[in-house]
Amino acid sequence: MDGAAGPGEGPAHETLQTLSQRLRVQEEEMELVKAALAEALRLLRLHGSTTTLQGSGISAPTRNSSITVPPGLPPTCSPSLVTRGTQTEEELEIVPSSGPPGLSNGPPALQGGSEEPSGTQSEGGCSSSSGAGSPGPPGILRPVQPLQRSDTPRRNSSSSSSPSERPRQKLSRKAASSANLLLRSGSTESRGNKDPLSSPGGPGSRRSNYNLEGISVKMFLRGRPITMYIPSGIRSLEELPSGPPPETLSLDWVYGYRGRDSRSNLFVLRSGEVVYFIACVVVLYRPGGGPGGPGGGGQRHYRGHTDCVRCLAVHPDGVRVASGQTAGVDKDGKPLQPVVHIWDSETLLKLQEIGLGAFERGVGALAFSAADQGAFLCVVDDSNEHMLSVWDCSRGVKLAEIKSTNDSVLAVGFSPRDSSCIVTSGKSHVHFWNWSGGTGVPGNGLLARKQGVFGKYKKPKFIPCFVFLPNGDILTGDSEGNILTWGRSVSDSKTPGRGGAKETYTIVAQAHAHEGSIFALCLRRDGTVLSGGGRDRRLVQWGPGLVALQEAEIPEHFGAVRAIAEGLGSELLVGTTKNALLRGDLAQGFSPVIQGHTDELWGLCTHPSQNRFLTCGHDRQLCLWDGEGHALAWSMDLKETGLCADFHPSGAVVVVGLNTGRWLVLNTETREIVSDVTDGNEQLSVVRYSPDGLYLAIGSHDNMIYIYSVSSCGTKSSRFGRCMGHSSFITHLDWSKDGNFIMSNSGDYEILYWDVAGGCKLLRNRYESRDREWATYTCVLGFHVYGVWPDGSDGTDINSLCRSHNERVVAVADDFCKVHLFQYPCARAKAPSRMYSGHGSHVTSVRFTHDDSYLVSLGGKDASIFQWRVLGAGISGPAPATPSRTPSLSPASSLDV
Repeated sequence: MDGAAGPGEGPAHETLQTLSQRLRVQEEEMELVKAALAEALRLLRLHGSTTTLQGSGISAPTRNSSITVPPGLPPTCSPSLVTRGTQTEEELEIVPSSGPPGLSNGPPALQGGSEEPSGTQSEGGCSSSSGAGSPGPPGILRPVQPLQRSDTPRRNSSSSSSPSERPRQKLSRKAASSANLLLRSGSTESRGNKDPLSSPGGPGSRRSNYNLEGISVKMFLRGRPITMYIPSGIRSLEELPSGPPPETLSLDWVYGYRGRDSRSNLFVLRSGEVVYFIACVVVLYRPGGGPGGPGGGGQRHYRGHTDCVRCLAVHPDGVRVASGQTAGVDKDGKPLQPVVHIWDSETLLKLQEIGLGAFERGVGALAFSAADQGAFLCVVDDSNEHMLSVWDCSRGVKLAEIKSTNDSVLAVGFSPRDSSCIVTSGKSHVHFWNWSGGTGVPGNGLLARKQGVFGKYKKPKFIPCFVFLPNGDILTGDSEGNILTWGRSVSDSKTPGRGGAKETYTIVAQAHAHEGSIFALCLRRDGTVLSGGGRDRRLVQWGPGLVALQEAEIPEHFGAVRAIAEGLGSELLVGTTKNALLRGDLAQGFSPVIQGHTDELWGLCTHPSQNRFLTCGHDRQLCLWDGEGHALAWSMDLKETGLCADFHPSGAVVVVGLNTGRWLVLNTETREIVSDVTDGNEQLSVVRYSPDGLYLAIGSHDNMIYIYSVSSCGTKSSRFGRCMGHSSFITHLDWSKDGNFIMSNSGDYEILYWDVAGGCKLLRNRYESRDREWATYTCVLGFHVYGVWPDGSDGTDINSLCRSHNERVVAVADDFCKVHLFQYPCARAKAPSRMYSGHGSHVTSVRFTHDDSYLVSLGGKDASIFQWRVLGAGISGPAPATPSRTPSLSPASSLDV
């Protein structure tokens, strides 16, 4: 492969080229500023002379003699310069005219017409200079009455001006265009003393205007104008779809399990379903196949929570489930209070909501009582004092509450023989609580604490787990790898501790069970106990007297044991710290049925012809998932953070972009790396093959798009060129259907277009790209998708979007844990959508599968992968016809949002 940079293309040379280009741009801008100032002074003098002439009765020259309107376009409102002084305020009209050749972004001038309207230097990310009356932020421009249309002189007509005056008029037109650019940029004073980064209508707000007599739409993000030209096939925005799409989403599968940082997260229900959680979803999974065999079961989901679930407890009836969530904030910044839901696992209906407003930060641990058929629920929150409270499950009222400890509490439980006995454990403590007040009078209950005394035994740093034995004793597992047996004894007045507990617990035996911490203990139906180790990853079965009976070791790539649950027969379910759920037994070993990532996810791409997709993220794992079998096909360690990926149209190879500027091309069958190239030293944010597979575009945080020509089904590539012109890092890009052009977005909200086949040239006239068809649509900025932006957006609220292959809907991943479904095109302000929750962190990416039957979404910090089934009338068939467009001369309509 020819991936190395040629002579003179080192990093130093690239930096020098970039600096030289910026210097040239700055010099050109200075010349424009000088010309604009000179023209402004000239016009001021002309204005004074005109006033003098009018006072003397001499007619002044008419404006129609110095401005012409292109045929076929409506007359426009000339912007006016507002000069603000301390005592007077005067207005001076500036005539918009075209800028220098190659800098125009507006509609091209027609033959026989006048100069074309001047345009912005980019569709977003910089102050607009488009003429034709595109309104800017309030306080900058003041429209005047439209000019009367006059006969349009030919460009080379000698009657318009003499040959000696043409250079001066050309300079005047250039200066006027530059002055218009300055006017639209505006100073802090001309913006009404607003921050330059704040948009019209308030900081961080978004506004769109229907400008240029139906030719363009302009929106603002953080005060930056973004101009988008309307395709010629659209006659009016009112004719575009206005309602939510007929398609809907149904959560089909959730990949992953939260084992890396949570406990009390794995149980088996009476129905045989395994219940666990990830993000805001509690998953009820029915395994398929035999013990140790492959997956293939089904999933159901409880989705009543508004933030991440932290812990679970199953009622003694094996049907009801209690789940506690953490505190959070909604999209408006308002706090979401932690709460406990008690719900029916058969109907997935919420039965009771407990503790709304009573807990702080989150619910850390909870447990049902067992001696009285689960009448009570004990909850420990995540406040500094880790408040311990007892609740009546049927009425949802608090019976008792007390400050437990300032140290972390990791587990809580009722004694199965006596509901008045509650045990908590955590950092450097085991506490035995006696609860009096079982009559159910709200708030009258009392909780008295006895602290476990270690005596001659070494006090461990953490006691993560405990379990009650049938004889009433308690086993605790600690961070030293020891299992301690605590026996009940009658309390006397000399017993240390607080409260009036009638009985206390003392250590009667110790057994060293594991190397490193013990994370889980499980009492089996036959009376034996299972322990799960952290560092040694061993599962050990213990008989009476803590005699080891049998053991098995979990493979290293699955991580340590986090939780253990007993399934049907001899089957065991094991949750691991690397977010995997294993199924099997001690004799035959274990195999994964649920797997997931362990850190923030960003990279996602779907296979071009199969229901498979690939993910990568900060855990440095690259994973290929089978969407039909709901299983991991393969995974590999990238050694670096993966941020983006894309399949070659043949599906034979996949390219992965890393955070170091490296990108890899891998064979999807053998996982062999066939290319390893580095472009720059900054992270790569997007990689995309052209639809014909002949080019590969690499978008980097060094503001460049690297283009490679590709051959041999993607296995060979060579540098073709670079697209240089963005003033910030590349965020998204798409190829045209013919594979010759690219549309790209950047971190400062620019929309640029590139002619790749013509030599990676920047298309400065963006108006000419308004009708170009795009093979994919993942750019978050563009006319066809600008309606997806919420009101008041600051430009970072949307992380990803994806148009379906049938071009009927567009899916959006936002920063508020939501997935949205809009109609496509979505070019109306405040467009309605169908919104779906479940993720517990910002949603980083969304992609449709090859046949639009599924949508895949990635959670950020929650490391979850959701697979949604697309339901409705639009899952197949051609896209609806686009309304035809006829020239409209009606006044521009405002689309302020």
